Amino acid sequence: MKRLFSILAISGMMAFGTTVNATTSANTSTAVITVASTTQDDAAPAEEEASFHQDLKKRFIEGGPGFMGIVLLCLILGLAIAIERIIFLNLSTTNTKKLSQEVEDALSSGGVEAAKEVCRNTKGPIASIYYQGLDRTDEGLEAAEKAVVAYGGVQMGQLEKNVSWISLFIALAPMLGFMGTVIGMIQAFDKIEAAGDMNPSLVAGGIKVALLTTVFGLIVAIILQIFYNYIIAKIDSIVNSMEDASITLMDLLIRQKK
Repeated sequence: MKRLFSILAISGMMAFGTTVNATTSANTSTAVITVASTTQDDAAPAEEEASFHQDLKKRFIEGGPGFMGIVLLCLILGLAIAIERIIFLNLSTTNTKKLSQEVEDALSSGGVEAAKEVCRNTKGPIASIYYQGLDRTDEGLEAAEKAVVAYGGVQMGQLEKNVSWISLFIALAPMLGFMGTVIGMIQAFDKIEAAGDMNPSLVAGGIKVALLTTVFGLIVAIILQIFYNYIIAKIDSIVNSMEDASITLMDLLIRQKK
């Protein structure tokens, strides 16, 4: 539930930021026009920047509020989930070598309880796996190994949580863009049929607007794909560290039993 609230909060912040940026862009364009009337040469770069934002906003509106709004929603939700996952994964990263050394020292000096205390004071899935393994040492090494494997699967599920939604938005954004393009083309041909004349100016505007949905859909998919690949690489790195840490823990427990 906390993660859901965090995702919704990030989405709200991003939507608010979009609104603020749009307002700021409008104010900037007004200021640029005022300055340009007195100092036209000095304001030329500012006018170009303002015109770029104005053109981007214009293109977005021309694409139609229906499909373009849904594509924008895919971007906002996808980025919100991606940012939440990146924060979670960074907080889940642990210095495995340092933790293993601390657990080994605690086992040597204070026994299992001291090692469990070290794990309790350390955040991350690796410390949790260590704690579960140490908590089952009284039942034997086989029970400890089973606990490590089982809890490792649970932690892997936590790392991969909500990642599938990002892949959904990556696939959905360009498909919505293509759908908007196809519908726009159908509307353009309807205009040709109604006019009874193949006039290029009659359909050129409609076709241009239809293609804008595809462009924005592809842009959204590219942005989310970059975040998705980073998240997958981060998960793989943490999982590899978890596997190495599990092997190290079992070696420590075996040496402790001897």
